[in-house]
Amino acid sequence: MHPHIEDYALIGDLQTAALVGRDGSIDWLCLPRFDSGACFAALLGTKENGHWGLAPHSPDARARRSYRGDSLILDTVWETPTGSVRVTDFMPQRDRAPDVVRIVEGLRGSVEMRGVLRLRFDYGRVVPWVRAAEGCRVAIAGPDSVWLRTPAQGRTYGKDFSTRSDFTVAEGERTAFVLTWHPSHEPRPTRIDPFEALQDTLEDWHAWSARCRYNGPHREAVIRSLIILKALTYAPTGGIVAAPTTSLPEELGGVRNWDYRYCWLRDASLTLNCLLSAGYLEEAGAWRDWLLRAVAGAPDDLQIMYGLAGERRLPETELPWLAGYLDSTPVRIGNAAVEQRQLDVYGEVIDSFHIARTAGLPAEPHAWSIQRALVDYLESTWRDPDEGLWEIRGSRRHFVHSKVMAWVAADRAVRTIEMYPKLSGDLDRWRAMRDEVHREVCAQGYDADRGTFTQFYGSTELDAATLLIPRVGFLPADDPRVVSTIDTVRRELSHDGLLRRYSTEGGSVDGLPGSEGAFLACSFWLVDALQLSGRRDEARELFERLLALRNDVGLLSEEYDPAARRQLGNFPQAFSHIGLVGTAFGLLDGAGAD
Repeated sequence: MHPHIEDYALIGDLQTAALVGRDGSIDWLCLPRFDSGACFAALLGTKENGHWGLAPHSPDARARRSYRGDSLILDTVWETPTGSVRVTDFMPQRDRAPDVVRIVEGLRGSVEMRGVLRLRFDYGRVVPWVRAAEGCRVAIAGPDSVWLRTPAQGRTYGKDFSTRSDFTVAEGERTAFVLTWHPSHEPRPTRIDPFEALQDTLEDWHAWSARCRYNGPHREAVIRSLIILKALTYAPTGGIVAAPTTSLPEELGGVRNWDYRYCWLRDASLTLNCLLSAGYLEEAGAWRDWLLRAVAGAPDDLQIMYGLAGERRLPETELPWLAGYLDSTPVRIGNAAVEQRQLDVYGEVIDSFHIARTAGLPAEPHAWSIQRALVDYLESTWRDPDEGLWEIRGSRRHFVHSKVMAWVAADRAVRTIEMYPKLSGDLDRWRAMRDEVHREVCAQGYDADRGTFTQFYGSTELDAATLLIPRVGFLPADDPRVVSTIDTVRRELSHDGLLRRYSTEGGSVDGLPGSEGAFLACSFWLVDALQLSGRRDEARELFERLLALRNDVGLLSEEYDPAARRQLGNFPQAFSHIGLVGTAFGLLDGAGAD
């Protein structure tokens, strides 16, 4: 049986990340980057597709786990009939080569341990040639090379195309495994000391976490979410991936399985707000700079997502040799939505630059020229239909959220010039655009009979994205149209109190069969809307319920199935954790109004 998605924890080195199961098995790891081929792909197939198990040999072993303080170092304590051990998993922030370190420490009595390493490069497809060299096991296949350093005690041997280690750990003893990847044509990288690396990694994370300036009642949840957001950052460029995984399903056994190992412009302004609110100016600046590089070029060539360094080509391919998580196929790498037209990203990018400027981040000389070009282009295209925020694979529509974000683009451009009059731009024309968009959305995107903003012009369908209308300033939170929209969306898109993005019945909008779970970011948006409209008790109650959906180490995926009571979608999901942080700050700011 596959573990539940919430049975996994995350470790990472700010360039890639691994998922570690409750059973002690690392079932997902892409090397050397988030978007590289996986060498452990059991998450989307079977153990034969690659994993690294390390656990007591006893079938009666029981585990409990936690992160060590405010870090990304995972401790799993195993209790067995003969004793207890702690397995510590982490990835040091790398100098050059990525390392995965697993330290086993005896706590009580003695425990027989077993390690099973199955390396399968290219997403579980390629079995490497393994040999012994320099006291290590070396696995090579094509461009990939992995060195496994094993403890001196015990026995390491090959069996069934895997490398196994049997050893016993007594109270007070420590032993370590180190797995290191490097290009097969290069010399072996310098060995690290695993115990020194543990101390250095712990100090690095604690120093980083201490910079957080949130001091509200949900500090533990906020810190953990910020650590996850930091872990999803590709340090060399400042880009932030939506998730470290691909093809974890939005519906068990369904086809809604997408690759999220890329950087979405839709997350831009929410991410920037999150980092700035928490006091992480360096990270916010790196993300802003990534945005500037990614969007540079012709305005009509703006994409909705990019690779870690701003790569534009992300071709979508299916991997038929992987059975999928709980038979959810196809398994996809790459993302065809990169070719979609989503007008809302112009608003999100321009809003991000406005937020950065008003927060005091040093302005880049060419940043305003890029923003001006984007607004000028949007002025001639905002009336066109698009695929919308949710990347539907059906027909283009006049999505209300896309039009609202076009208004945001014009509004932020106007406000920027009003605040900084020395900047150049056609203020009168942008004001006229802002007013025209506003009139059209209120006339064609609002259903007066039902009392709600709709998903697209002429539609009776709803969209949780309309909850962002007061947050972006399109209408005040106490406007009767906003209040009525909140109630209608909450009533009709609710799934046991949590929100779906939109209705998927019949696939009429998104062009896909099946359905999906409640979208966690949308549920955080509902908390924000309730808070802004003065319904603070309801907002806090829903927020506490959302916090309770986190797994035992504080992680959230993209969606949640209230009926099956399990997480769905790619994991952990930046959008969900950004929502948590933003909502926590919103509730804290609103507390003064009580």
